[in-house]
Amino acid sequence: MRSLLADTLPNALLSGAMILPLLLAGCGGESVAEVSEASATTSAPREFAVSEPLILPTDNILASADAAAGDAPPGKTDGGSSGLKRFGVMPHFGDLDTMVERRAIRVLTVYGPGRYFLEDGPRGTVQEYADKLQKTINEAFKTGLLTVQVAVIPVARDQLFTALQTGYGDIVMAGTTVTENRQVEVDFTNPVSKPLKEVLITGPSAPRLGSLADLSGKTVYLRLSSSYAESVRELSQRLLEQGKAPIRIEAVDESLEDEDLIEMVDTGLLPWAVVDDYKPQMWREVFTGVTVRDDLVLREGARLAWAIRPDSPQLKTFLNTFLKDNREGTLFGNIIRNRYIRDFDWTENAVGTEELSRYRKLSALFRKYGTDYGMDPTLLAAQGFQESRLDQSVRSHVGAVGVMQLLPSTAEDKNVAIPNIDELEPNIEAGAKYMAFLKERYFSGPELDELNGSLLALASYNAGPGRIRRLRREAEERGYDPNLWFDNVEVIVAEQVGRETVQYVANIFKYYLTYRWINTADAERAAARRATGMEDTP
Repeated sequence: MRSLLADTLPNALLSGAMILPLLLAGCGGESVAEVSEASATTSAPREFAVSEPLILPTDNILASADAAAGDAPPGKTDGGSSGLKRFGVMPHFGDLDTMVERRAIRVLTVYGPGRYFLEDGPRGTVQEYADKLQKTINEAFKTGLLTVQVAVIPVARDQLFTALQTGYGDIVMAGTTVTENRQVEVDFTNPVSKPLKEVLITGPSAPRLGSLADLSGKTVYLRLSSSYAESVRELSQRLLEQGKAPIRIEAVDESLEDEDLIEMVDTGLLPWAVVDDYKPQMWREVFTGVTVRDDLVLREGARLAWAIRPDSPQLKTFLNTFLKDNREGTLFGNIIRNRYIRDFDWTENAVGTEELSRYRKLSALFRKYGTDYGMDPTLLAAQGFQESRLDQSVRSHVGAVGVMQLLPSTAEDKNVAIPNIDELEPNIEAGAKYMAFLKERYFSGPELDELNGSLLALASYNAGPGRIRRLRREAEERGYDPNLWFDNVEVIVAEQVGRETVQYVANIFKYYLTYRWINTADAERAAARRATGMEDTP
C-alpha cells in the first residue's frame, strides 16, 4: 500500500528504501502441492461488478477492515470527497499519536511527471519524501516489525484541501502555495521551497503584452482551486479600481495540471497561462514555443509548504523538525531536487513511462480474465506489477514465469490447467484462475468479505494456502479476528513468516489504489482535453 499507504498506493512509501524491492517469489513453495492435493475444483465463476469497487481500509493501508468504519467527528462531513471513497479511502482524524497507533500516515498529492509517477515502481519527489518520512517516523517511535506506513494517495488537485479537511488524508504534498485564504482553512508547515514567482507565459497565439495592465478585458484560463486564481482575481480588482475593464476568468478542468496548460500555450490553444516560474524551465526542451515573461509577475516571494489540519500540533512539530533536515537547501532536499528537476528526463517522461504504458496496454486482458474468474481486474493488475512490473519476459531463479510469476507446475495443475504460460495472455489468464481458485477453495464463505478474501488469497499466492490457513487458526486462538487481514492475521504472519508476505500484500494494495486512480484520472483527463480541442495523449 506506493508501505501502508506509502508504498501502497501506489507504493509510495517504503520504509528505508526509495522503492520497496519488487518480490519475484511468485507462487512457489507449498502452494503448488496444496493445489495438487485439492479435492475440489474452483466453482463456477462469480459475477464481478467491475463498476462497483471494493471498499478498502485505506486509511491505514495496513489498517484493519473494521477500522474503516471510523466515523467523522461531530461537525465533520464528506465535504465533496466522495470520489475518494471509490478508492477505498475512509475518513480518519487525529494528531500524530493517533496516526502512529493506526500505523498509517496518508499523503495526498497529484499524479504527474516529477512529482509522483510510475517508473520502476512509484517514483517522484513526493514518493521520495514519503519514504524518508516513513523511515524517520519508525526510527523515532521504535515501531519494530509492524511499521507505521506513510502512504501516498493521488487525487485531483481540487480535492487536495477538501480531502485533508474531511479526514481522507493527513498531509498535502503537492507544491501548494501558502496564501492568506488557504491559511483560514488549513495549517501549513514551515516552507519547503525558496521564494518563487507566479509569472505569465505566452505562446504563438498570444497578442503583444507590454504590462499586466494589458490583460484588462482579456480572458485568462485557470484552475479555480489554484493560487494563480487568487492572484489573477487580485490583479483584476486593481484594474477595476483604476477604471479599467476587469479580467475575464474562465475555469479549466481541475484534472489539467500545469504541464497540460504549458502544452496548450505551446500549441497555441491558449494564448497564455499563469504558472510558477520554475515549471516552464523544467519543460523547456519539450515545449519550445513558450515564452516565460519574467517581467509579468503576478505574485512574488511565494513559498511552497505542506498542508495539514489545524488540530495537529504534534504532526506539525514533527514535520517542521523533519523538514529542517530534509527540505530544499539541505543535502537530501538538493539531491531530490536535482534528481527530479534538474536531471529528470522530461522529454522521455512526457510520452509516458514504460511501466505505465504496459499497464494501459494490458488493462483489457486483466479486465477480461478478472471478470471471467470473478476477481477484481485492477487488483490482478496490481499483483502483476508487484510480481514482474508487468513484464512477461521476467523469469525468477526458481522458475516462475511472466507477468504473474507462475511456476509451470502450478499452471499445469488440474485446478488451473492453462498451457503456454510463457505467452502473455495465457499467463495472465492462469494467474487470474489460480487466484480465483485460492480464494474460492480456501478463503470464501459468509464470514469473509470480498476484500479480506482477496487479501488472504494474495498472502497465499506468496506463502502458500496451507500456511496461511494454519496461521488464521492461530490468529483466532490468540484473540485476533481470523477474517481480517490487516492488523489481525497479518500480525501472526509477520511473526512466523516474516516481512516478505506482509509487505507483498501491502504493496499490491497500494498499487491497486494507484491504478484505480489512474483509471479515473485517464478518463477525466481525456474528457477535459477533448473539451478543449486537444487529442487525448495520456
